[in-house]
Amino acid sequence: MPWLPEDFRHPVHADLPTGEHLRPMSEADTGIDFPAVMGSRERLWSVYGPAWGWPPATMTVEADREDLARHARETAAHESFLYGLFPPEEAELLGCVYVDPPEKAGSADAEVSWWVVDRLVGSPTESALDAFVPAWLARDWPLRAPRYVGRDLSWADWLALPDLP
Repeated sequence: MPWLPEDFRHPVHADLPTGEHLRPMSEADTGIDFPAVMGSRERLWSVYGPAWGWPPATMTVEADREDLARHARETAAHESFLYGLFPPEEAELLGCVYVDPPEKAGSADAEVSWWVVDRLVGSPTESALDAFVPAWLARDWPLRAPRYVGRDLSWADWLALPDLP
């Protein structure tokens, strides 16, 4: 059974009320992704490291480029989605949103997580993203029960769930 309906067209741009926007990422974003990720690496590792082994301390620009190219292929194939959070001029990456098919048991039809760069933790931008993502998914995605990993379910509890076959 497919994860998403065959006729689903993923959003290519979504505006936050604070002026930032989301759009799918690709390897062309490496120049702004790498400094954002590595500049927030310790905090990101504390969140995603146990589950995804990401971002490794030894990540190179080329490894990041390859990772972003993989994400772009997965987005094009509707296997999973990586959106970057950008200011209007897209001079930097402010964070990311991941929309993935469920990997763990339960009634969720997607597993969703997001982050902002360290300097935006606790900011109005982070608060806006926190409110925006669930509303955006309810409005623009064919999902009935997304699981917000790290929010409505801790990463530790998510890791403890059985894997889907």
